[in-house]
Amino acid sequence: MASAAPLPRYSQRVTVVTGGTRGIGRAVARLFVQNGARVVVCAKEEEAGDLERELMALGPGDCLYVPCDVTKESDIKRLIEVVVEKFGRLDCLINNAGWHPPEQRVDDTSAADFRPLLDLNLLSGFLTAKYALPHLRKTQGNIINLSSLVGVIGQNYAVPYVSTKGAVTAMTKAMAVDEAKHGVRVNCISPGNIWTPMWKELADESPDPAAMIQGGKDSQLIGRMGTPEECAQAALYLAAEGTFCTGIDLILSGGAELNYANKNQQRTRSSIYD
Repeated sequence: MASAAPLPRYSQRVTVVTGGTRGIGRAVARLFVQNGARVVVCAKEEEAGDLERELMALGPGDCLYVPCDVTKESDIKRLIEVVVEKFGRLDCLINNAGWHPPEQRVDDTSAADFRPLLDLNLLSGFLTAKYALPHLRKTQGNIINLSSLVGVIGQNYAVPYVSTKGAVTAMTKAMAVDEAKHGVRVNCISPGNIWTPMWKELADESPDPAAMIQGGKDSQLIGRMGTPEECAQAALYLAAEGTFCTGIDLILSGGAELNYANKNQQRTRSSIYD
């Protein structure tokens, strides 16, 4: 006798995924639809009909695409209004939109360079949560923010990016404290090296893409990068089963932060005493 198909884990729950047209966001949207959620995906593109068609075909959930530039407060406000008008409720917000720029050395980075990253990686998540929370409180829903391992351990030539992600983790914990009285859980996921289109773009811009990719693989104890699908599984767990989790930072890193390694930054630095 054939085994029965597993029951959907998030049936009929209305979920918003920002930055959901590629990479981690797309994998999250796909998995949530497969588990019965009614997923609203947003990104800056005016149209994403291919994504809607792909996810609707997967079922058993639904998918709606809403164009939204999350660096614009008016767009964010309208996004949440559309969700509630369409579905009448909101159960989960996944703040995934963000960007990792190429190298940004402190000496070469201006305030004008830094501010757009703050708007995209940090302020957008705050504002989306702000407009979503009145509806999440009614359903005792949850928020999942996508942070980064480097927000905890740091990274070469990435002070602006690391600063924004460290702030996302801190914001998650503070918001979890405030929203506990409403029954809203707030958690974050901090991925390490995940093979996404963004990772590939960064590698392609480096002097030696193959060496950069191999270095990315070698950074994990398990010898490979993670996948967007593994991030999606973590998000679904926090939304559907992790009902005793709030304020946590789920490190999804393949062990990249563990063990001693050669991290001596002095070896390539000229000394004034040479």
